[in-house]
Amino acid sequence: MGRVLLKVAAGAAAVIALFWVLSVILGLLVWVLVIGIAVGVVHLAARMMRENSGHVR
Repeated sequence: MGRVLLKVAAGAAAVIALFWVLSVILGLLVWVLVIGIAVGVVHLAARMMRENSGHVR
């Protein structure tokens, strides 16, 4: 009985560790995506401001 409980506990720990690693990877991907979108928006805004400042004269 003790060995069965040990195997069940080890399996549960492995599943929890797997889901934790997957959630960390997914979280990092989401952060990279958010940072990429923010950099793209700032770059686009800077380009638009540069173009508009040239046409005012």
